[in-house]
Amino acid sequence: MESAFANASAISDQRQKIEQYKHILSTVISSSDVVQAKKFIDHLLSDDVPLVVSRQLLQTFAQELGRWEPETQKEIAHYALSQIRVVSFEEQLMIIREKLAELYESEQQWSKAAQMLSGINLDSGTRAVDDTFKLSKCVQIARLYLEDDDAVNAEAFIHKASFLITTIQHEVLTLEYKICYARFLDLKRRFLEAALRYYDFSQIEKRQIGDQEIDEEALEQALSTAVTCTILAAAGPQRSRVLATLYKVNFFTRRCILCVLYFKFAHTLGFSFRMSDAQS
Repeated sequence: MESAFANASAISDQRQKIEQYKHILSTVISSSDVVQAKKFIDHLLSDDVPLVVSRQLLQTFAQELGRWEPETQKEIAHYALSQIRVVSFEEQLMIIREKLAELYESEQQWSKAAQMLSGINLDSGTRAVDDTFKLSKCVQIARLYLEDDDAVNAEAFIHKASFLITTIQHEVLTLEYKICYARFLDLKRRFLEAALRYYDFSQIEKRQIGDQEIDEEALEQALSTAVTCTILAAAGPQRSRVLATLYKVNFFTRRCILCVLYFKFAHTLGFSFRMSDAQS
């Protein structure tokens, strides 16, 4: 490996140098050797490799991370994150973080995925980051934290997204933000506010927004959650008005309200029920 590095480093033509390093990288990936992968990273970050070359190769390296097995991928990616200087390789670090977040999300390690994405510098002074990208990341990070019922860490990204959402016309991101915000309010026990937002979502008439399909089950679930949140809210005129609005929507909603009220009332009396009892 050392001789391969020396040979590549000695090549004066930049294009040939890059091609030689790509060949070395391909060999490293095929071998699935973690030690060799770390040596490859160390060499690219050394003074033997010009910055313009190391940037291109680290970008290729980051894009190829998915070819390793998950645990190997994690070890190599975390090593790369610990060694690479943020200022010089922002784009490359972003790709590595996105790859790791995708892996953690596939394993349902929601908070780890969110933490990985939150390390991306969205206010970079060295590269252009448009507001749509910032909004998409804020919403994605908030959603991941909320999957773990972590409203505390989600709050900062919900807050950032709330400023960006007013200046961006993007239907899919707007919808995702609204869903995240409703869940956030729900977890913060701001039930009446959450109920209104769940209700708004349930009344969407479009069944296709961008490349996202809205199915009836999701809308019914939103209605059901709106009902539950309203009933959990503190009693008062506003709660009564929201309940009245929900009750008028359709038979499904009326049934939800009556069922939730029934079980809540029974619970206060100390009764316990099985589903078979309710069905009978």
